[in-house]
Amino acid sequence: MGTSPEVGGCAPIHVFASSKSWIEGNATLQLQQVAGLPGVQAVAAMPDLHPGKYGPVGCAVLADRIHPQLVGSDIGCGMGLFQLDVAARKLRLDQLAERLHALDQPWDGDIGSVLTDAGLRATTFDASLGSIGGGNHFCEIQAIEEILEPDIATQAGLDPDRAYVLVHSGSRGFGYSILERVLSEGQVAFDPASDEGEAYMDAHDHAVQWARLNRRIIAGRAAAAARADFRPINDLPHNLVERQGGALALHRKGAAASDRGLVPVPGSRGTLSYLVEPLAEMRTEALASLAHGAGRKYDRASMHGRVRVKKSDVARLERNPFGGIVVCGDRGLLAEEAPEAYKNIERVIDDLVEFGLARVVATFRPLVTFKKAQSDVAAGGAKRQKSWKEDRR
Repeated sequence: MGTSPEVGGCAPIHVFASSKSWIEGNATLQLQQVAGLPGVQAVAAMPDLHPGKYGPVGCAVLADRIHPQLVGSDIGCGMGLFQLDVAARKLRLDQLAERLHALDQPWDGDIGSVLTDAGLRATTFDASLGSIGGGNHFCEIQAIEEILEPDIATQAGLDPDRAYVLVHSGSRGFGYSILERVLSEGQVAFDPASDEGEAYMDAHDHAVQWARLNRRIIAGRAAAAARADFRPINDLPHNLVERQGGALALHRKGAAASDRGLVPVPGSRGTLSYLVEPLAEMRTEALASLAHGAGRKYDRASMHGRVRVKKSDVARLERNPFGGIVVCGDRGLLAEEAPEAYKNIERVIDDLVEFGLARVVATFRPLVTFKKAQSDVAAGGAKRQKSWKEDRR
């Protein structure tokens, strides 16, 4: 779509989406509002851009101060891709799907030891370690569909016969508590070098590392369900802020860092996912960022009118076009996260390629997508209600 120059004191906006990409008007409006925030110097929007609670999702923002709302409540949320030491063809998907139901239960590992090993202090949220959360979070067992860059795939240790785990999760209630504290104190922006800025960044960095550990534990639980061991390919948060040279802060909300190796870019549960290599010569206007997924096309409320979830429809929604299984015992969530809710992932990837930001290394097809085994009604006896964990990301 191009670049909007600085107008009326607003920072320039660089949009890396072609005219073929569909971007909701509210997302564009939010982008303009962000560009006008105090201290903002540049904004980069990716083709998965869509409206969010505190600002658009799918963008990076460079500013001379920290804006916690631009990071959001799920600090450290991201994607982790892991390789299993088992051949994908040997997996019994129905059995694996059943064993993954254990992800609905608390992790029974030694939380104290893993926190110590990770160099993290204890929090009141640590009982949630190893859990996926709600909304668009998931744990997906995958198989490689195609390798398009064999040399790069070999360097990364990709084996076309192995199974893989892609985990999308974050800091659960921990990150939410950090943002809520900031908002309750009426603080909307910090000087990165101030005491308030340092305090926020200390809590923020803790949540980012906590979320990374959470994804690793989830991957380990999925590997155990597959009777396999695992190793990481890459793990990248897409909700965070990082100080740049001490005076600037680079915020990412639904945008993956492009300077830390290969980037997993998932579609929906009914499409392929992509592993891309950021290009070294990528444009500086992209703020070292890439799309983090397909991005929502329709909000959660409207999906209840777009997708039928009667008993006769559930069987269709619990399968994907590749013959894989979708585990989601909550019919409301099944509708809200239906493939139709998301943009065309192929179009998103095409834009990244056409703008010279990345090239595709490999594609992955979904074998088992786990969201939750039970509905909230079945688990807790009360009707399911929308929560902060289902913020539009």
